[in-house]
Amino acid sequence: MKAARLLNKKAFRERGRAFLAEGPQAVREALAEPGVLTELFVTGQGRIRHPELTDQAVRQGAVVHEVSGEVMTELAQTITPQGVLAVCRFIDIPLAKLLAAAPRLVVVLAGVRDPGNAGTVLRTADGAGADGVVFAATSVDPYNSKCVRSSAGSLFHLPVVVGAELAAALAGLREAGLQILAADGSASRILDAPVGGPDLAKPTAWMFGNEAWGLPGSLLEQADTAVAVPLYGKAESLNLAAAAAICLYASARGLHGSRNLAEGHKRGES
Repeated sequence: MKAARLLNKKAFRERGRAFLAEGPQAVREALAEPGVLTELFVTGQGRIRHPELTDQAVRQGAVVHEVSGEVMTELAQTITPQGVLAVCRFIDIPLAKLLAAAPRLVVVLAGVRDPGNAGTVLRTADGAGADGVVFAATSVDPYNSKCVRSSAGSLFHLPVVVGAELAAALAGLREAGLQILAADGSASRILDAPVGGPDLAKPTAWMFGNEAWGLPGSLLEQADTAVAVPLYGKAESLNLAAAAAICLYASARGLHGSRNLAEGHKRGES
């Protein structure tokens, strides 16, 4: 129990290469990868509501602890925990493994510090069919509990690279045949412009920067081109997660075409 509490701190997560995944959706996705989930904490109500999660955890050899609501609140660090929480092994992969898989759509998070935004971008990347997400060394820890919650289970779906050195990552992606597009609100090239917009039919790595100040000039220079999301109203800008969603789905449309997108829409409705 004490060891699980310590996983709310990054240093202890890195030391034990383990993290906490809270809520039935995250636990369900962790269980879909046998060997990832090692311990399950569940309240009495959580066991009643989600008996299949407890049963599957036991079948996979995980240790199951029934705990009080107070203990669950302490572990989960949320106001209204959902009654199930798991200890999971780290699941990130080396950059070389991602590149060897010939990715066509990759997200690079450069200096993204807000865990809620990072988790939402992970979830969006998953929905758009991205092949991986690279967390640069200057970005938030993807195993942060808020990031894990915000990803709504998508952390377990996508290859994730953690702590990458940004220049090396961009060079590797370019060598693997991906163009590097930097999302920048002040860029002259406009997403989806009829003329002069980026060619989104090409394999692409989208680079997104810090929520408050975006990408610095030194990183914009390392991209093939900077791209702005058009604003038709009076908003000064879009937040990171909203801009990422627009960029990634534009790339999905360019890479897969309208037919495949229609099929994906039908799957999403089922």
